[in-house]
Amino acid sequence: MTFEELELDDALCQGVADMGFTEPTSIQSLVVPAAMDGRDVLASAPTGTGKTAAFLLPACQYLLDYPRKKPGSTRVLILTPTRELALQVYEQALAITKHTDLVCGVITGGINYGTDRETLDKGLDILVATPGRLFEHIQNEVADCRDIESLILDEADRMLDMGFSGIVNQIAAEARWRKQNMLFSATLEGAGVRQFAKELLNDPAIVEATPSRKEKNKIHQWYHHADDMAHKEALLLHILQNQITNAIVFVKTRDRLQALKDKLASLDIPVCWLQGEMPQDKRN
Repeated sequence: MTFEELELDDALCQGVADMGFTEPTSIQSLVVPAAMDGRDVLASAPTGTGKTAAFLLPACQYLLDYPRKKPGSTRVLILTPTRELALQVYEQALAITKHTDLVCGVITGGINYGTDRETLDKGLDILVATPGRLFEHIQNEVADCRDIESLILDEADRMLDMGFSGIVNQIAAEARWRKQNMLFSATLEGAGVRQFAKELLNDPAIVEATPSRKEKNKIHQWYHHADDMAHKEALLLHILQNQITNAIVFVKTRDRLQALKDKLASLDIPVCWLQGEMPQDKRN
């Protein structure tokens, strides 16, 4: 199957082609037709199988099929549990809508409130947001949810784990005139996600994608025994310098992080780092 066979607009097909994708993944081929029929969707798929495009593509297609008749506020709202995920989804939305006139924006915690107001004033078609910050703007009457036609929850299971269910339900109540809802979760197991879906979705198409072997990430795992810290560091340096081009290295403490990044930098290994309590601009 091709993206064209999903009956997507040429501009969207060009966007995904520019991103390097030639055919839909299993989650995309299952979700897009159901969503384009106007159904609510409850979907699960492993990370890395293309679920972001699975909800962005039908949402964008709807916006193109039913263009805005007069200026207004956000029409498609995508909620994510974390700031980093919100930025990732926003970047994909920009790429997919590159050849359209659709306007995308993102709002997360840790960013200046004035910047958020500028974003909300753009007449957004698609807004990606974290629940806490968006709800602040709703309470302060800065954000208007009355024009929202589609509500999408990404990583709903993590939203529940982080205690966002109450806020999400309140945001949904503010967007009570919406026509469609989509809820994506790594798993549909457990009463929490099912109850969340029951509160927000109306007779949803339930999609549990089993990715093909080609789509599954081929993960090889090695366990290296080290005699001491010096040996462990030597093993790590050998791997970074001789075996791979990109890596994420997890360490236990901030002190260890600082020591390791200084060591790598001294050996001309390009390195950046993340740690707790970093200002959001540095985290970005």
